[in-house]
Amino acid sequence: MTVHFFKYHGTGNDFIIIDNRNKFFDKTNYTLISELCNRRFGIGADGLMLIENHSTYDFEMIYFNSDGKKGTMCGNGGRCIISFAKKLGLIKNSTKFVAYNKIYIGSIENNIIKLKFQDVQSIEKYSDNCQNGYIIDTGSPHFVKFVDNIETINVFEEGRKIRYSDKFKIDGINVDFVKIENDNTISVKTYERGVEDETYSCGTGVVASAIATSLKTKSEINNYKITTKGGNLKVGFEKSKIFENIWLEGPATFVFDGEIELN
Repeated sequence: MTVHFFKYHGTGNDFIIIDNRNKFFDKTNYTLISELCNRRFGIGADGLMLIENHSTYDFEMIYFNSDGKKGTMCGNGGRCIISFAKKLGLIKNSTKFVAYNKIYIGSIENNIIKLKFQDVQSIEKYSDNCQNGYIIDTGSPHFVKFVDNIETINVFEEGRKIRYSDKFKIDGINVDFVKIENDNTISVKTYERGVEDETYSCGTGVVASAIATSLKTKSEINNYKITTKGGNLKVGFEKSKIFENIWLEGPATFVFDGEIELN
């Protein structure tokens, strides 16, 4: 079987996207998904997404990590699939779609894609003898740790220590290392579960990092500029008893498309 695929990236966080509106792709073939994401023996990507029809909303997004397992929400992936939906003619400049059984809103203007997140209510300030940080679920669970040496930190080694620590090793967690550059600018590096390595950017991670920065600094600032390895993003929100009206903003780039023969 020949599959037509599309490759996108959001600030270096890259994805294979397949139009699965006719339901031809086997979503239970996790080995195949992992092989397609493999950077040496497949197409290569941090994750794979399927776009499917939905009875009520514009489309449904189904996301898989590069290890082949079905993932939770992916912020940069959500922005890329919005761009892809426009390419398919499913939407114009705004959308409402379903991902992970939740409704998301997005918009496009001059290749800048904005994605609205679910409200964030549950935040845990975590501390043990080795690690201190914030546990925040922004559609995917994140451990946010503030550091001064973000330029030199070994994200793979340090992120893996936390991800596979006793508290997190069963379900896993994404780990974000954050440096506060100034009042409204932070730098973020992320170790992603499912990829099990550092990625160039993580949408849900920068959202978690902006929220954690707001809590740590006790600031009234509600718009942050975020520098990642793969480029720049923006996060805005409203803060009361919870964090709401959360938006992730940045570019989504079409890289190439092609066909691959599946055995």
